[in-house]
Amino acid sequence: MAGQLDPDAFAALQARVKQQSRKAQAYYTVMHEVRAILGSDDAASAWMNEAQQAFGGKSAAEAVGEGREDEVLAHVHSLKK
Repeated sequence: MAGQLDPDAFAALQARVKQQSRKAQAYYTVMHEVRAILGSDDAASAWMNEAQQAFGGKSAAEAVGEGREDEVLAHVHSLKK
């Protein structure tokens, strides 16, 4: 039927949106913590996009995108000490 959305396609779309929302929330949670340490959005953004030895040469943003936000947050918290 024209104009109707396939229920399976809609469910797949909802799942993708939820996954992207979780990734964005994780990214901004880490950014908030990094900004508190470095003092600015620009510095935090630069740090998030630099390759980090702690993440196997990947950036914090890449690690968060892979679902490793707990690992990234633990590393960020270790920087406070």
